[in-house]
Amino acid sequence: MSESKKSMPVEFKTCGILTEKGVTVAEQSSIDQLTNRGYGTLTGKVFTLAFFEALYLQDKGLLETKDKNGALIDFQQLLCCYEAKDENVWVNYLIYRDLRSRGYVVREGFSGIDFRIYERGTYGKDTAPYLILSMQEGKPFPIGMLAEVLQKTQSQKKELILAVMNRRGEIVYYTVGEMHIPV
Repeated sequence: MSESKKSMPVEFKTCGILTEKGVTVAEQSSIDQLTNRGYGTLTGKVFTLAFFEALYLQDKGLLETKDKNGALIDFQQLLCCYEAKDENVWVNYLIYRDLRSRGYVVREGFSGIDFRIYERGTYGKDTAPYLILSMQEGKPFPIGMLAEVLQKTQSQKKELILAVMNRRGEIVYYTVGEMHIPV
């Protein structure tokens, strides 16, 4: 796997510093390129990649992460830092990676929703039409929580997609809608 990464042409490579909330990038040209591709969040003058974005970029060979002392942090160490914040880190990362590999711009979700998905070519021009809720096969998920997320999604006129990782590590996507039963 590492051999194919070295032979893959790299458009850019940047360096980031690990923080409590993700990985910060300081170089302006990298920030511009990352922003144009739908990565990271600029808060004031600080540009931060979410952990799942940093993991993805590091796996692709586009990001080098260091700690505050300048020591390199590998993928596994970054994954462990993310696990301390979110127990579903591996599932979320795999779903994020799958959606990115399909050409979607994937942004962080809100209010119990894991991700927002933009149609190809619409990022920065339109709002995200799809909201993704991640889950793992065999892991209980309260139906009341699903109903609440669906209601939020529909009130925003968006489509809810369940991204379910099965026991083999494959991801299956389901569209969720409200069912109306005639009385």
